[in-house]
Amino acid sequence: MNVRLTKEQKTTILNSAGIYSVMQQVLLRENKLRRNQEHFWVVGLDSKSKILFIELVSLGAVNIVHVDPPDVFRMAIYKLAVSMILVHNHPSGDLTPSAADLSFTDRMLKVGKLINIEVADHLIISDKGYTSFREHGHMKKLLLSGKYEIDPQMRSMMTKIQVDHAKEEAAHEEKIGIAKKMKKEGYNDEIIMKLTGLKKKEMGMV
Repeated sequence: MNVRLTKEQKTTILNSAGIYSVMQQVLLRENKLRRNQEHFWVVGLDSKSKILFIELVSLGAVNIVHVDPPDVFRMAIYKLAVSMILVHNHPSGDLTPSAADLSFTDRMLKVGKLINIEVADHLIISDKGYTSFREHGHMKKLLLSGKYEIDPQMRSMMTKIQVDHAKEEAAHEEKIGIAKKMKKEGYNDEIIMKLTGLKKKEMGMV
């Protein structure tokens, strides 16, 4: 789910304090019940480190959230992000990275390396503070861990998948745009689906 940003929040990120300032506001928008669940966000940045998007990728239980690489990188690929920052909250307030947090970050670093989208940092946040993996040296150590490395043949295949996926996303957005115009002109859903190839569940985006 794409997080709506104010003009002020579409800012250039100079350091981890800058991203925390934005993400703290995003977290505090949630009601108290929702803040007691783990959220996982991806923040996409352009070549000048300006925020392109913030996406809420997953909402989990009190102390666990499940996220897979396609979920993490989908929006970054579509928006042509140069780098990204991973962010999740710990409702307990304990900002210490778990072994699972470190392993997950290692995996995302290697996937990012494979598809040329840098995973610049991972922040664990609460409404009162944060921990930056980069500032604590975790990112550098994980890059050298030797885990989750992929051979050149797989790298080539993944690049092709990345390009194909971006084309599919662009084509889908074009269909949605056409469908919106048709809707405004008074066409009913059945005609729109027939002419654009959209499915019934996709009409909710129109």
